[in-house]
Amino acid sequence: MESNYAEENISTKQPPPREKARVQGADGDKERPGSSEATPREGPQATDGQTLLRFDLTKETRLAKRAEFLRVYDQGKRIDGRYMTVFILPNGREIQRLGVTATKKGIGKAHDRNRAKRLLRESFRLSRKELEEVSTKYDWVVNARRPILGVKLEKPLEEFRRIVARVAGS
Repeated sequence: MESNYAEENISTKQPPPREKARVQGADGDKERPGSSEATPREGPQATDGQTLLRFDLTKETRLAKRAEFLRVYDQGKRIDGRYMTVFILPNGREIQRLGVTATKKGIGKAHDRNRAKRLLRESFRLSRKELEEVSTKYDWVVNARRPILGVKLEKPLEEFRRIVARVAGS
C-alpha cells in the first residue's frame, strides 16, 4: 500500500519566470566587486616592536607551580593594599618573577577573575622600570581583591608602584 501522494497532489510544472522584484535606483544593478577589484586591507597599526619586547612576561618571569606559590605564602612578607595583597620572597635569581591569583570567593565569576588577573599582570609589566631599581630580586605573588573590579588600570598600577617603592626602600 504505497502512497503516490506526491504524484497526485504536487505539480511538477515549473512556475513562469518572474520579473526582478527589486526596484532599481540611480546606480542601476551594480554587483559587489570581485576579489580582483577589492581594495587591499590596511593591516594593523605600526608599533615599536622593541618597546613591546622589553616588557613581555616570559615563561621565566612567571610562577607556575603550586609549590612556588605556597613557598612564597609561607616564607614571604605580606603587604596589603586596597586592590591587591602582595606576598614577596627573595628568589636568589637575576629576575623578578610574578604569580597572580584571583579567587572565586574573593572576586566572583570567571570573567571578573580574568579581568582582575589581567589588570594585575599589566601593572607588573608596566612597572618594569621600578622593579629594576629593586636590588634584591623577588618572587611576587599578587592576590586580587574585590575593589579592583570597579577601577581602570591606573589605580592598581599606581598602588603596585607604591608597593614596589616601599619594597625598594626597605
